[in-house]
Amino acid sequence: MIKVTKKELVFNEASNQRLLILYTGGTIGMKLNETNELVSFNFDQFLELMPELSCFNSNFTLFSFDKLIDSANMKPAHWLKMAVIIGEEYENYDGFVILQGTDTMAYSASALSFLLQGLSKPIIFTGAQLPIGAIRNDARNNIISSIEIALSKDGNQAMIQEVAVFFDDTLLRGNRCRKSQTNHLDAFESENYPVLATAGVSLEYNSTRLLRSGSKFRQFFELNEKVIVVKLFPGIRSSDIACLLNSGNVDAVILETYGAGNATTDEDFINVLKIFIIDGGLIVNVSQCYGGRVMQKVYQTGNKLDEIGVISGQDMTTEAALTKVMFVIQQHNKENWKKEIMKDYSGELTI
Repeated sequence: MIKVTKKELVFNEASNQRLLILYTGGTIGMKLNETNELVSFNFDQFLELMPELSCFNSNFTLFSFDKLIDSANMKPAHWLKMAVIIGEEYENYDGFVILQGTDTMAYSASALSFLLQGLSKPIIFTGAQLPIGAIRNDARNNIISSIEIALSKDGNQAMIQEVAVFFDDTLLRGNRCRKSQTNHLDAFESENYPVLATAGVSLEYNSTRLLRSGSKFRQFFELNEKVIVVKLFPGIRSSDIACLLNSGNVDAVILETYGAGNATTDEDFINVLKIFIIDGGLIVNVSQCYGGRVMQKVYQTGNKLDEIGVISGQDMTTEAALTKVMFVIQQHNKENWKKEIMKDYSGELTI
């Protein structure tokens, strides 16, 4: 069981604005201890490290995983816990900011975009390349800007009404971005969808690109974890793929192909995929390229996949495709899987 601790920060009792901040772990929450080791801060140190919070006309509730995790240890259970917390508290807050390690942030943001639908409030993920306890860091700016965005209004409604990732002065749709840098502060990119906002002297929103669902808020708390990602490479062995798919523990595959959705036409390889689909498995084709989209019928090497029933992932990222498939095959019957995969739930693909 994933346990959380809760702490209230009340700065202005007359203020009606309330923001929930959830800390899961990661570089952003590290500080140096007496022996110059990086350790996670605790709640009592949060205000000490972030005195700027008192400058907002808002009160805050801090939630923290009792067992903080490196994002490399992120699991679907953690996504579901995030969804439970936000779902239970949804009506009580104007927005939500989630502090997480960067390595799997795009997976988490994508997962929540399917687990929490019909949003009219912002869920902003942020993290850092340098810890908040370092003299020079990007953590403080990322947190402050994320809070400001989460509290921003367009008249009487929230400016952002979706799951997004804020990093290095840029706001990206959560299920459209991926981590692309380890050494620079601009760690995330979104090749197939424009930025939602930029933080310069002022916050500049790309208003025509912001998501507005128009539907009622709905929350889901189940995912099918029997999904794997298979990345094609020259010389991939059909026997290895067969071992994976015939294990009995795989219901769906995200197949990372070349270019516009191309794969080897090796007969043994195609037959392995074909048998898996005939036996009730699902295969979704996404490109290894960061930009562009899968077009299975353009080349013969992609058309073979189309002929055996592989579904085009269009311009979805691997992170979005993986979490969407986990969601779809849990929530829907097999006969509806293809239709639901090709449906745009939360701005994750271009139809």
